[in-house]
Amino acid sequence: MADLTELRGQLDEIDAEIVALYEKRMDVCKEVARYKIDTGKKVFDRVREQEKLAKVKSLTHDEFYGRGVEELFEQIMSVSRKLQYKMLTESGVQGRLPFIGVDELEKTKARVVFQGADGAYSQAAMMKYFGNAVKSFHVDTFREAMEAIDEGAADFAVLPIENSTAGIVSENYDLLAEFEDYIVGEQIIKIEHCLMGLPGTKMEEIKTVYSHPQSLMQSAKFLSEHDWQQISMQNNAFAAKKVAGDGRMDQAAIASEHAADVYGLEVLKKGVNQSGANSTRFIVVTNQRIFLKDAKKISICFEVPHESGSLYHVLSHFIYNDLNMTRIESRPIPDRSWEYRFFVDFDGNLADEAVKNALRGIREEAIGLRILGNY
Repeated sequence: MADLTELRGQLDEIDAEIVALYEKRMDVCKEVARYKIDTGKKVFDRVREQEKLAKVKSLTHDEFYGRGVEELFEQIMSVSRKLQYKMLTESGVQGRLPFIGVDELEKTKARVVFQGADGAYSQAAMMKYFGNAVKSFHVDTFREAMEAIDEGAADFAVLPIENSTAGIVSENYDLLAEFEDYIVGEQIIKIEHCLMGLPGTKMEEIKTVYSHPQSLMQSAKFLSEHDWQQISMQNNAFAAKKVAGDGRMDQAAIASEHAADVYGLEVLKKGVNQSGANSTRFIVVTNQRIFLKDAKKISICFEVPHESGSLYHVLSHFIYNDLNMTRIESRPIPDRSWEYRFFVDFDGNLADEAVKNALRGIREEAIGLRILGNY
């Protein structure tokens, strides 16, 4: 029997041959790319690749080796595609990225919509992003906000997309996929729930507390110390508005300090939510295909074929182009049981060559890629 040193020497010789053959194969792939550039032929040919995988697998004489060769050639062809996408980009074939870069957003004359009522956290996020003098109006639902910018009643909408403790706002992910609207900015607001009542209200007088169910849950520890009836409202701002409108000293609301200012209520206790690190990220959405030239984050959504490794191959475009993926979420696709749409955030700008390269590959290999925004 050969000793380990001898066996390793044999492996080194074989590996050198494999590397030489790999480089030879990639040189041929370059010629394939040049042909496709000249003829406008697509890089990704799913049928051809499946035929190729079946053929190389049939050349093996062992089932385990066959599976290994199939996996090896999946990777080789994946790298080959990435090389071809890179050459397409370098040749000036840009692909479909119909977004216009702008130096800044038109904020002074903009009309902005938010969901909720005066005093909502969405309003606070809007004012922080656009300024206190912003022209704005509010609607009852997130869908109505998207419809407002879709129909031109508003230039921008401000919508919550995720909370640091409660997670994503799933409805708004679904609306981003449904509407042809685009993210152009984001604003993070620290969430500090306050107990508030009419001026002069004493805590011992309170019998009923109104708030959004999530805010009641986030304030559960504080509320457990008091024997108060808890009533859920559609929105924290609506809760503050009700307490102000009812004019009863035995009622209180849990909402933002901004809501207390809007409705003339007195803050009885700040920070009643138990998490001091609670923040909500809001997105600024428009129906214009624009992005700030200095934008640093991109959001996309797509579907993938129901095939082994399909999501892996799509995500590999981020690795190959050295792009940092910061978030991935999945949402069920309406009316299609057990099928999902993926939402991905990654660092980059639509003008970057690496981003163009990655998006070209994802567009060819995924299903229904949509760029949701660069901000």
